[in-house]
Formats: sequence, C-alpha cells, structure tokens
Amino acid sequence: MILRELSNAIGVSSDEGAVRQLILDAIRDTVDDIRIDALGNVLGVRRGTGQVDLRVMAAAHMDEVGMMVFGYDGDGGIRFRAVGGLDARILPGTRVLVGPDRIPGVIQWVPIHQNTDTKTVPIERLRIDIGAANREAAQSAAEPGDLIAFDSPFTELGPTVRGKALDDRAGCASLIALVQGEPFPFDLHVAFTVQEEVGLRGARVAANAIRPDVAFVLETTACHDLPEDPDEPDQTTITQLGGGPAITVADHSMISDPRLVRHLVRVGEAEGIPHQFRSPQHAGGTDAGVIHRARAGVPSVVVANPCRYIHGPHSIMSLSDFENQSRLLRAAWMALTPSVLER
Repeated sequence: MILRELSNAIGVSSDEGAVRQLILDAIRDTVDDIRIDALGNVLGVRRGTGQVDLRVMAAAHMDEVGMMVFGYDGDGGIRFRAVGGLDARILPGTRVLVGPDRIPGVIQWVPIHQNTDTKTVPIERLRIDIGAANREAAQSAAEPGDLIAFDSPFTELGPTVRGKALDDRAGCASLIALVQGEPFPFDLHVAFTVQEEVGLRGARVAANAIRPDVAFVLETTACHDLPEDPDEPDQTTITQLGGGPAITVADHSMISDPRLVRHLVRVGEAEGIPHQFRSPQHAGGTDAGVIHRARAGVPSVVVANPCRYIHGPHSIMSLSDFENQSRLLRAAWMALTPSVLER
C-alpha cells in the first residue's frame, strides 16, 4: 500500500526527499515532463485525450509537521522548536526520531507522581531525551537545525488507518492513484508541493510555474466527531469520519470557487459518491490559499480526507473516505468543461 510507505517516510518541511523519491517511483511511468523545481516541488503532466481545452492543476503537499534541534542542556537534553503547527499539550512522553540518523528519543515529561502543576508546559521548556549523559554527547549526536519527526509506524485498524503525516500523505496517495488511472479529457498538471506546513511556500512557486486555468487541492482536514460537551451547545464536528471526502467552502486562507463546489456536489450526487462539507468557521489553510491568488487568479477548490488527531503523532483516517476522495475527483474531472467556469 503506497499510503503506508508515504506515511512511514519522514519528510518534515524543507526535507521532503524521502517522500519525493517514493512519489517519483510511483508516477514516472504515467506522468510526462517530470521535473523537480528549485524548492523541491515535483511537477509533471498527465497527458489527456485533448477533448477539453483547460489547464488543470492538482496539488498535494509532501511535507509534515515536526520539530528542529535548537540547543542542548548540560544533562544531555535536546532543546527543540516546532516546525509547523504543533500543540505542546500532546508532546510530553511522545516518541520521536532525531536527525538524519533517526536517533530514537522521547519528549520528557514529569511523572504523574510528582506533577502537581496542571498547566501545559510550553514547548520552550520541553526537552528530548536520547539517552545522552551530557551536553557533549547530545551535541555529537544531533546538530542544531537537524529535523525531528514523530516515531509512529503506520497501522491498519479495520475500516480505518492510523499513522503520522496523513496530512497530507493521504492526498499524495490519492493523486498518485488518479494519475495512474485512465487519462482525463485535458492535460492534468500535478504538483506535489513542499513546505505547506510553514507557509504554503512550495505551492506559490508551483502555481506560478504551471499557470493553471483551474486548481484542485487534495488535502487532509480536521475531524472532531467525539461526543459533544453538554456545556458547549455550539460545538461543531468540523467533519465526520466515514462521511465521505470533505469539500471546503471556506477556510482561513481562501473561499473555494462556488462554481467548482457546485460541480463537485452535482457530480457526487449523480454518481452516488458520499461527500460532506468542511465546517467553515474553523481556522486552517491549504495550498489553495496561495494558488487561487497566483498570477491573474485561479478558480480553486479543496477536497480533503477527514482525519482525527491531525498534526499529532497518531492520526486516524477512514479508508472509505480516502477511496471516495479519488472517486469524487475522477468523476468531477471527467465531467469538467469550460462551461463549468462560466458566470
């Protein structure tokens, strides 16, 4: 399963090489004009049948959230900072892999027997224990700037899967499946982007290089479908696991083009493909946030896999949602014509 390989690969923002190689190996026989740009994006073209004159871009990001070595303590603890959006509350006791040698470590925490402070410890005060006895031993093992990833092997759990970096390796896996299938009526310009988690940086470069007429972003989005808190009547689920891929109407970074939202809904209903809407009042952004503002503007939309515990060491995703993401996009692309974009 390519999803397993992609999830297990380490690709914290700015160091996506292992993920990039897996993708290149998977698409090289079906995608033409493959190139790696200056930032590390993988760009290519899946040639179509030529029936539709549209320049269509499909993007999924390769990078994952993680940490970076920042300094050392005298007792051998490694100081670190976040790369991308991390919540310090989930970090104590978490297993990690440090640097290019993948040195195993644990983020320190105070044993419950001694912990009388219920406040969250800020990330600046947390340390990683790699078993080093002193500062010199820690320095010889990991250099400042070395990246740190969660140590979370991919696991199948019945109708769901658990693993790290499903945001957005699930989107990458879906895009791989789409380009490996039959051609579309148009040439599909694919972009597997870098550094999404630290400011949508790769997508900005990719969109300007591709110059698309329309763009689809394959993502993973938050899912909080736990039992509601009776004291919070306005609590929203954002998305629901098993409800189908989530069409983003609006998020922190963009408002999806209504014409594309309507097209996806029409096709989904006609084909009987489950889908849902991402609750728009929650923060977060995707590569579409910069793609839609590229050059003279690009009509864009996001289709995402709901995922529990996103941006953490153990995310959980429904396999049916994952499979229906590519089903919905394939059906929508087969029916995509310039008339969809008419006002």
